[in-house]
Amino acid sequence: MNTLWENIFKKQAQQRSLTRILSDNILFQDLSTKELSLVEEIVHERHYRKGEFIFQQGEVGVGMYIIAQGSVDITLYDNQPLVPDGSKHVLVTRLEAGDFFGELSLVEDGGRRSASSIAAEDCILIGFFKPDLLEILERSPTVGIKIVFRLAEVLGRRLKETTDKIRVLRRELGHIQNKSTDPL
Repeated sequence: MNTLWENIFKKQAQQRSLTRILSDNILFQDLSTKELSLVEEIVHERHYRKGEFIFQQGEVGVGMYIIAQGSVDITLYDNQPLVPDGSKHVLVTRLEAGDFFGELSLVEDGGRRSASSIAAEDCILIGFFKPDLLEILERSPTVGIKIVFRLAEVLGRRLKETTDKIRVLRRELGHIQNKSTDPL
């Protein structure tokens, strides 16, 4: 009998934790408790071991992930070594609990992953996939629209950040090229 009660309480604690994880994420932060419960019914919990690929660069993207526990490395791969040690993998960033990635696949049709994601340690991820978003849009258009507007905001912000980084890199490249053509 104790085991039954422990499982009920554990499930309630996990549910609160999922609610917190979702409500802390920008895509879902505008949702009411009732609206969040709809999302909770649809999302998928996934467990990954350290070193396991979540997805690989070039694969067709199907959805995004929120890190509930652990950390994830985002890496790029190229046939030519990209770093002095000869590695063909370059670490772009390490994401921690609360971060999310892969959201572009929610709006792309058949888009390929631009980077790989690898569990940096054992981790728990919350998967939110394109069919999930479409189901929400069908079942509750108001909730779906709230999520889509936030998704558009995130994608716009990431595009702006990328554009800013390209601008800085072009400037730096111009300085390097100018230095190499300066007579000494």
